[in-house]
Amino acid sequence: MERSEAEAIYEQGRDATVAVLLELSAQNERLAAQVERLSAQVARQEERISQLERRLKQSSRNSSAPPSSDPPSAPSKRAKDPSPRKQGAQEGHEGHGRELLPVAAVDEVIEHWPKRCRCGHLFGGDELIGSGEPVRHQVEELPEICARVIEHRCPRVRCPGCGRATRAELPEDVAASHFGPRLQAAIATLSVRNRISRRDAAELGEELFGARLCSGSVDAIIERSAKALERPYEDLQRALRAEQSLNMDETGWRTAGERRALWGMFSQEHALFSVEPTRHEERAKSLLGDSEAIVTSDRWWAYNHLPLHRRQVCFSHLRRDFLAHAEGLAAEKEFGEMGLDLCKRAFCAWKTFAKSGERDELKRAIESLQSEFEPIVATFAAKRARNKRCRGMARNLLKVWPALWTFATHEGVQPTNNHAERSLRGAVIYRKLSLGSQSQGGERRIERLLSASITCRLQGRSLFSYLSEALAAQARGDPVPLLT
Repeated sequence: MERSEAEAIYEQGRDATVAVLLELSAQNERLAAQVERLSAQVARQEERISQLERRLKQSSRNSSAPPSSDPPSAPSKRAKDPSPRKQGAQEGHEGHGRELLPVAAVDEVIEHWPKRCRCGHLFGGDELIGSGEPVRHQVEELPEICARVIEHRCPRVRCPGCGRATRAELPEDVAASHFGPRLQAAIATLSVRNRISRRDAAELGEELFGARLCSGSVDAIIERSAKALERPYEDLQRALRAEQSLNMDETGWRTAGERRALWGMFSQEHALFSVEPTRHEERAKSLLGDSEAIVTSDRWWAYNHLPLHRRQVCFSHLRRDFLAHAEGLAAEKEFGEMGLDLCKRAFCAWKTFAKSGERDELKRAIESLQSEFEPIVATFAAKRARNKRCRGMARNLLKVWPALWTFATHEGVQPTNNHAERSLRGAVIYRKLSLGSQSQGGERRIERLLSASITCRLQGRSLFSYLSEALAAQARGDPVPLLT
């Protein structure tokens, strides 16, 4: 009887222990699942925190953000002067004054004779005789500017034969507009080059020239100017496609609030802008057409259709991206510092070539850089590389590796796309001030006017003079002068 009770108690204890163990096992599984979920959540939060910290550190130095978006806390782009000397001209520096124009170029001369000597002697009229060369001081001043109002009359003459009254027809260049070509060119220049709004252009036209203008008149003048540039714009496109090397870039645009893309194609003396629906590859192909030029650009995927031997990747963009990585941690920081060293040495080789002109020396320096850095980049691009951000950029670099060094072997190709960036900057400011276009006709107008404006600047010619000639030729029905 005692043994049966002991066995019963043992059975009960065993069942309770098994139940407890099963409960602990289930609880352990639940805790393990909870730890797994929390670990995944922490990983996601760490990634999110990393992204937010990266975004917080972004500025125009290490991203594509414009300088105007930099917060006050952003570090200054200008490095501190390592020299102990103060800024500005140093003691003993030979000054540079404003050069005097020759006497033949002076419109008016006003002489100022002294009335008394420093000793107190008063000069008489017969004593005012020049001694040596006079002190010359030139003042440049605008004459009073006022638009000339020219009235064209067509008197009616009664015919003695039929008795009808008849009159002459106005010349084509007169009947085309109520404004002359020079006034129209001035308004168009203010609008596109100086980015003045329609209302401000009308007010300035009245204040500067005394011309009666309204916003509608300014818009009509801009439309007429763009129409005159139709053939020069087409000729610009043909000339750029025939170039040996080109710089290309694109930026955002708006038409009636909808997204568009403003593409730019530039050579040393010509510029062409085009408003396109997207920033995709087919738009780049359409702009380039049958061109065989070497294209300098950033690493935007729309240029990936170009063979690598016809590409030059911008080192300024690379340096900006490497700087963003160098501000990271661990492997990412190491990758960024490696890239900054690569860019520094590439720029140093280019500056040495710019001074010496020895291309063979440039080739040797670049070959040394390639052999040294390509294995390092391949290490970061390997699957075992820990940081996926630097791993992705490293793989991208290896894909376009030959396109990093095209500038070393081809004349006229530079290692940066700064030429396109500078040429596109005015168009970006215009977009921000005007909010883009409002119609497809507006797109055609602005791309022609911007192309003429930047082309004239690259050629060192006056946009105002060119537009004056173009508008006058269009009014007469003559061929419009080209920009090439």
